[in-house]
Amino acid sequence: MKFLDEAKVYIKSGDGGGGSVSFRREKFIEFGGPDGGDGGRGGDVWVEAVNGLNTLIDFRFQQHFKATIGTHGMGRNRTGANGSDVTLKVPVGTQIFEEDQETLICDLTVEGQRYCLAHGGNGGFGNAHFKTSTNQAPDWANPGLPGEEKTIWLHLKLIADAGLVGMPNAGKSTFLAAVTRARPKIANYPFTTLHPNLGVATIDEREFILADIPGLIEGAHEGVGIGDRFLGHVERTRVLLHLISAQEEKVGKAYKTVKHELEAYGNDLTDKAEIVALSQIDVLDDAELKKKTKELAKACGKTPFQISAVTGKGMTEVLRALRDIIVEANTEEKPAKVPKLRHRDMVVTDEGEDKGGDEGDDQP
Repeated sequence: MKFLDEAKVYIKSGDGGGGSVSFRREKFIEFGGPDGGDGGRGGDVWVEAVNGLNTLIDFRFQQHFKATIGTHGMGRNRTGANGSDVTLKVPVGTQIFEEDQETLICDLTVEGQRYCLAHGGNGGFGNAHFKTSTNQAPDWANPGLPGEEKTIWLHLKLIADAGLVGMPNAGKSTFLAAVTRARPKIANYPFTTLHPNLGVATIDEREFILADIPGLIEGAHEGVGIGDRFLGHVERTRVLLHLISAQEEKVGKAYKTVKHELEAYGNDLTDKAEIVALSQIDVLDDAELKKKTKELAKACGKTPFQISAVTGKGMTEVLRALRDIIVEANTEEKPAKVPKLRHRDMVVTDEGEDKGGDEGDDQP
């Protein structure tokens, strides 16, 4: 399946049905009075986070979503049927923005979390509502209120526990393939990885999610190479695993280049816990390995792990180090709950009940 992490979508909720102008007609009753029913409410447009998705590719083929209108009211005080809702199914981690791409509407970080993007218009009152002591036969009714329409942007930031960063050909995809069942494309040329890949790693019966993003080169924050647009997918991670290939002539410089790009991107990526590893060490002899390990340690200020996805050396130790940081971070956080949804003055509880709101204010 192709990867897409950004989509522009047009949404429109349903218009409310119009109220009915009707009068009671019955044998032997000369002045039956008004009996026009109310119009039905228009359908809403919702967005819901679901598991099993990690791309917005479906929105490339459908960009317009419209809820149905409410049915008009009818005689005998019959209220029209409400319009049907429309629900956009998106991956967990999707952010919804206004058309300006700056105003955040909602951030869906929990499976099952829902948000009402556009409320349907209220149905109009039938003429039975307008009967008074001085006007026993009103011949007018309210039209239904129009629904809301807008253009929104969907931005996906994958939810992962650990993110793999590094220069192109640092061995990130090879590492991911070695410790998970993911099968990213692997080849001996730069930018083999063109979009993020996810995999589930297991160590000591503990599972966590790894995200592999395309490599960063000098100037990535200015658009050089693939750029830094995929760094958003490691914003939510607990820890970054920074891989530096042992085949780099200057491993210290390679480390600092990626750190500079992370700093230029911002969003506190440089404040995240970091594990540094010298990868692909199977290509070095002992003397060269010792030299490059010392150079990298000087650049990052800590002793780096030495790993090889081919031979398996050091892989278990790195996975355990990642696990320990993730477990510690998770215990510091309270368990996430599906939040209650708020839209203007309306509150929808987890059971789906409508409480409070602005229903009465929608009628003129």
